[in-house]
Amino acid sequence: MSAKRLIIHTDGASRGNPGPAAIGVVIRDEQGRVIAKISEAIGRTTNNQAEYFALISGLEEALRLGAERVDLRMDSELIVRQLTGQYRSKKLKALHKQTHQLLLKFKSYSIEHIPRERNKEADALTRHALRKAGS
Repeated sequence: MSAKRLIIHTDGASRGNPGPAAIGVVIRDEQGRVIAKISEAIGRTTNNQAEYFALISGLEEALRLGAERVDLRMDSELIVRQLTGQYRSKKLKALHKQTHQLLLKFKSYSIEHIPRERNKEADALTRHALRKAGS
């Protein structure tokens, strides 16, 4: 892979809180080409845990793809604020720590909260996995 910087859009959701949950991840190269997608049911969990699982899956895939830098984009304000040190949650501490340990494997990273309208593709992958899990 020639591009060492990847853009990762993530989304996680659950039906019920907790309830059946799924994740969606879209990874693009610097030119905006989609190079990986993840859409999977993850069992029963909360929506915030699902958001973290999506992020962790995206980071693990970026490492497999050889990324040195990642730009993270997600519509979960809570997760973005936790990752930037503005919020804390005891219930999500282990997932926050796991995410932080993955982030340290990159030379640099950025985290951006985006409106849901700019995260449609990851959201669609999440909804697709939730529908499949329910059938």
